[in-house]
Amino acid sequence: MMLKDIQKEILKLKEEKDICILAHSYQAREIVEIADFSGDSYALSVKASEVSNKNVIMCGVRFMAETVKILSPQKKVFLAHPDAGCLMADGADKESISKVKEKYKDYTVVAYINTTADLKTICDVCVTSSSAVQIVKNIDNDNILFIPDCNLGNYVAKRLPDKNIKLIQGGCPVHAGVALSDVYKAREKYPNASLLVHPECVPDVVELADFVGSTSAIMDYAKNSDEKEFIIGTELSIAEHLSYELPDKKFYYLSAELICKDMRLTTLMDVYNLVKGKGGAEINLDEDIIRDARKCIDEMIRLNHK
Repeated sequence: MMLKDIQKEILKLKEEKDICILAHSYQAREIVEIADFSGDSYALSVKASEVSNKNVIMCGVRFMAETVKILSPQKKVFLAHPDAGCLMADGADKESISKVKEKYKDYTVVAYINTTADLKTICDVCVTSSSAVQIVKNIDNDNILFIPDCNLGNYVAKRLPDKNIKLIQGGCPVHAGVALSDVYKAREKYPNASLLVHPECVPDVVELADFVGSTSAIMDYAKNSDEKEFIIGTELSIAEHLSYELPDKKFYYLSAELICKDMRLTTLMDVYNLVKGKGGAEINLDEDIIRDARKCIDEMIRLNHK
């Protein structure tokens, strides 16, 4: 079968079987093209909760599919590739964070959305990379325990110096792998390009950026800017998507190593097989996990509108 034929069949079957397909922005172009919605993980889970479809396929990683299930417990939620995990989310477990909480009992536990459903059950509030600063600012308590991404936590702490923010070692190894030398090389090679980076990058890299923001914010900045050249400091797929959407602008990789292997596990054939009734993994969460994990998400929504 040709790629277009596979896409056409997926579109036909998802309509017949009442399926909503979500694709994180880091997914391949051919997957984004057949998705009902694409974007950041939390925004996708909200979209899934708003549509009438009884079945949802997440083309992304497991914690994202779990967040969809938390917000839409009545729906059948599937992860397109069963082995698509997240090193950041899997690196912070409930048991280890519980021990850290014991040391900081008067601290509000702020969890990046990139955490497992199980870990969310013991956290006070969730944040996304785009909302983290605003939400932490709106927390009444000045003592904050920020988990699990120390780079995003550092980014928040520098912008909220009045808060006492404790960080733990953890984060995205892909973004954290970008070095200052990568910035210097890219700046030298593309002197007319603006540097746009994700706050999951290390502080030294973030401080040299022209713009820092979530995946969606980086894409929006590039679309709305009058500038014509950009160095993209997040997963390589974003530069690819932007090149398709904005052919009159140029997009360069900050580092060729910015590849999320877990995101790349999902293929168009995984989606095809899943809409055909084969493969994938259904996400099942206990009712108490859904209930308790939902609390920190609801608190995120409340604080974001405070």
